[in-house]
Amino acid sequence: MDLDKLRIDISKRGKKGLHFIMASVVIWCVVLIIWLLPIEDVLTKNLLTFCFTAPLVPLAYMISKLIKAEFSSKDNPLNKLGILFACNQYLYILIVMWVYPTVPEKMVMVLAVIFGAHLLPFGWLYQSKAYYVMSVLISVTTLITGIMFNAIAVSIVMILFEIIFSIWLMVENKSLNTL
Repeated sequence: MDLDKLRIDISKRGKKGLHFIMASVVIWCVVLIIWLLPIEDVLTKNLLTFCFTAPLVPLAYMISKLIKAEFSSKDNPLNKLGILFACNQYLYILIVMWVYPTVPEKMVMVLAVIFGAHLLPFGWLYQSKAYYVMSVLISVTTLITGIMFNAIAVSIVMILFEIIFSIWLMVENKSLNTL
């Protein structure tokens, strides 16, 4: 199978990773709730933010079952590349860990910028304009929002972007069915 056919195959079977983007809507809603809680200590809110981002993968797995997307296309050699793209984000978390005690009020902003940036290579994998555009849009907008406003504003922006992103991926997935 040639490269383009492999990319179409993984895109169709995994619905372009829609389950992960939908799961991130839930995660960012929880982050917003954390930052709306009447907890005075920013470090506590940051710790809760870290804790509640952890269930992303199990949540994405459950959503993949609901939307009938393959969670992992193990027989497609590009699956390992997709995992590498995703794991890349775990190295960036070291930056967030440094920001946590150093500039705690900006941790959510940095987390959002990293989340957005890690989406870029999925544009190539899934042949998706949505990933390319949203990667840049999320990264730049959350940086600006985070500099000017607080974590609540960044969380709201992320929720809105992730909903738009999910809808855009649904549209792209419908056009995949014609291939």
